[in-house]
Amino acid sequence: MARSRTDNLNIAVLLPCYNEAATIGAVVQGFRATLPDAAIHVYDNNSTDGTALQAMLAGAHVVRERRQGKGHVVRRMFADIDADIYIIADGDGTYAPEDAEELVRTLLTERADMVVGTRRGVHADAGRQGHALGNRLFNLLYRMIFGPDFTDIFSGYRAFSRRFVKSFPAVSAGFEIETEMSVHASRLKLPVSELELDYGRRPEGSHSKLSTFRDGAKILWMFAMLMKETRPFAFFSVISATFMLASLGFMAPVLAEYFETGLVSRMPTWVLSTALMMISFMLFTAGVILDSVARARAEQLRIHYMGLERPSALKAPLGDAGPVSSRARPGKADAA
Repeated sequence: MARSRTDNLNIAVLLPCYNEAATIGAVVQGFRATLPDAAIHVYDNNSTDGTALQAMLAGAHVVRERRQGKGHVVRRMFADIDADIYIIADGDGTYAPEDAEELVRTLLTERADMVVGTRRGVHADAGRQGHALGNRLFNLLYRMIFGPDFTDIFSGYRAFSRRFVKSFPAVSAGFEIETEMSVHASRLKLPVSELELDYGRRPEGSHSKLSTFRDGAKILWMFAMLMKETRPFAFFSVISATFMLASLGFMAPVLAEYFETGLVSRMPTWVLSTALMMISFMLFTAGVILDSVARARAEQLRIHYMGLERPSALKAPLGDAGPVSSRARPGKADAA
């Protein structure tokens, strides 16, 4: 059998869970079969249905995270666990554990820092029409604001290098964490890849925790905050332009009257328009200054990222890529 590039690599499978007792056992067993040498970690986020017990019985390392929210769980996972390659998935059974092998292989052969398992057919079967529409709109908005690197920013099935994980600040509290991961990669211009995978349905007895409008509002707010932090010039320019248009709207009739009569009869309107114009200029100036600050922060993050050494096994020539584990599935070993 061909030498595997993962023989000297530590692979960690991370499964954040909240009330997934109906599925977590099968998910853990699936990853154990696909990546027999990987360490499987289940972080239970205050489940009340026996999720932790089922994961433990299936052979996973179980830790409890008391702060509610996927972002809190992912931040704790990334801080706690040291590995060379990280795979993160959901515990609801919608992502096939068998595809983890392809994610790892793509990460190795393309020397990427993140591989996103994009969900095939998610727009046609997203549980509710509101979720499908939201997926389309938010992915379009992401490409408009942050660039065309990703087509499915909400996918929870990803593989990471250690350099990505240990340079990722992770400030989100909820499931907006996937968006933050994508923005981090786009901001630092990290090598990333996408791999289209099948997206399954939840089995009977397993229910989604997403709320179309509440969670959609959280994501929209997250977009605004990430734009403010990573692209402050564009963010403040949009607000500045809004104030300027409002100022010109109030100012136009006053100026028209002044040029006709030489008088300003609506002095409060003129004062308001002048104040709005001044606010517009101040916002634009703030955007220029903060843009320089954001560039400096991005440079510091990039330097920290470059300071994290890649494992020696990841530096091997690309032609040495072999099966991901000694129990690779037939037909998959030479896919790379």
